Amino acid sequence: MSGERIRETVAAIRPPDNAELAAKILGRLNSLTKPPGSLGKLEDLALRYGLIRGTARPELKRKAMYLFCADHGVTEEGVSPYPAEVTRQMVENFLAGGAAITVLCRHHGIETVIVDMGVRGETAAGVVREKIAGGTRNFTREPAMTREQAERSIETGIRLAHAADAPDVLAAGEMGIGNSTAAAALMSAFTGRDAAECAGRGTGVDDAGLARKVDAIRRGLALHRPDPRDGTGVLAAVGGFEIGAIAGLILGAAAARRMVVLDGFISTSAALIARALAPDSLQYVCFSHLSAERGHRLLLDELGGEPLLSLDMRLGEGSGAALGVGIVEAAVKLYNEMATFAEAGVSDK
Repeated sequence: MSGERIRETVAAIRPPDNAELAAKILGRLNSLTKPPGSLGKLEDLALRYGLIRGTARPELKRKAMYLFCADHGVTEEGVSPYPAEVTRQMVENFLAGGAAITVLCRHHGIETVIVDMGVRGETAAGVVREKIAGGTRNFTREPAMTREQAERSIETGIRLAHAADAPDVLAAGEMGIGNSTAAAALMSAFTGRDAAECAGRGTGVDDAGLARKVDAIRRGLALHRPDPRDGTGVLAAVGGFEIGAIAGLILGAAAARRMVVLDGFISTSAALIARALAPDSLQYVCFSHLSAERGHRLLLDELGGEPLLSLDMRLGEGSGAALGVGIVEAAVKLYNEMATFAEAGVSDK
């Protein structure tokens, strides 16, 4: 039945609340050889991670970055300075290990999983092929995808999060020329903000390109008038296959009690879809950084997200998420590997 896996996953999501477990984790944090609270947000991260995993001694052994890649029909409107074929070329660069994200993943020991959700043309061996179509349609003229395609994209992310070999922490990245336009359209549709507040320069459009981007979003939303209460419907109207997969990864990870580390503006837009389908799923999300993209601060405020870093990055690919995974891992290692006052023979008085 269409959408059944999404409904089952949503029904399985519960808030990671457990007062007894939280007390145990805080007790250990406060017994470590440091002044109480002196590690700041790292202590908050350790607490969140333990609650998500449901144990007072959580492990973080495996980390994976899911790079969801797809093309966008809205590029026909001149919204990007790069041609659409750059998406496929960057997939090849990911495979060769020459992209920023692959350098960062090597540095942090993060597995990379490159997923073709809708790249135009054939992708090389080594890519997980989940291609729904060779890119979305131009949403200024027709829906970006059918509802069935939207459901398939979400279900792909769910399936990857539920795989038997799923890692302890999942990170989400993306590649797709034109996808900052789709992300801004999603933000405008879900929040009611005008496209001019949501759309930024993406990969570096000039003033004329930014004006075309804003105009394309306004025309697309006026044409489709998507209902913000219908997450799948908004995705189908103006979204992207890779963005739908990230939304599914959030949902699947939440149901499986795993943390998801999101990157910047584009992957954060997927959290709007996840929230519309299952608000509690956001309790499993870690927002890695504040992007330099115009709408990201507003989007994080909308979602109640507090980023770990602010480095004026706007590359995408998952670059900020890779750095965020390193911080989460550091927090968990500090929690697990630091000595307590009693173990170290240090007076706590």
